[in-house]
Amino acid sequence: MNVKPLVSVIVPVFNQERYIGRCLRSLLNQTLHSEQYEIIVIDDGSTDRTPYALELFHDAIVPLRNERNQGLPASLNRGIRAARGDFIVRVDSDDYVNANFLNILHFFLDQNPRHDAVACDYLLVDDHEQVLERVNCMDEPIACGIMFRKAHLMETGLYDESFHRHEERELRIRFEQKHHIARLELPLYRYRRHDHNITNDLDAMELHRQRLISKHGVDGSTASSAARRSMQ
Repeated sequence: MNVKPLVSVIVPVFNQERYIGRCLRSLLNQTLHSEQYEIIVIDDGSTDRTPYALELFHDAIVPLRNERNQGLPASLNRGIRAARGDFIVRVDSDDYVNANFLNILHFFLDQNPRHDAVACDYLLVDDHEQVLERVNCMDEPIACGIMFRKAHLMETGLYDESFHRHEERELRIRFEQKHHIARLELPLYRYRRHDHNITNDLDAMELHRQRLISKHGVDGSTASSAARRSMQ
């Protein structure tokens, strides 16, 4: 019997043959029962050995592939639309997570229906997985490590596919206009810093920051704190 999962994990990947295996192993080693979650991996037209790396996990993931590169937000939206779970969480292909990541985030939302999403703190790690610092997810928010109720994501309108940087800020600004993201003070996510992070392209980051301001009047860096104040 094909059991409907509770949680859908969305993993977008493009030319990450070096890291994707570590990411998926951490997701397969969860304390949440394997029948209760699915891992949807969207290969955005990789040209390296990423497809081969994914084939090693073919029995354990839901593979989707864009024949040509469509960009990160488009891949994320494809994964979310394909998701069967009522809860959605994004994990980037060069990151990895604690074994209790899915279990604890899902349990929190299940037991706290007034919260629409929950973000966990994270550990910033280097390319050798040495911990650089522990980070408060509300003070320095990242795109991942946030579990959403899928219905609210769909209502919000998913990612704006024209934002190839700061796509998570743009989504979060719209999401927090109606919904609440709680903070879980547990560092369950591992955010890897390396030379090939897309956030290293400062010109592109600034371009899309200006687009955020043009669209919403803010750049998203203060949106979370403003939303939290409105909930108090």
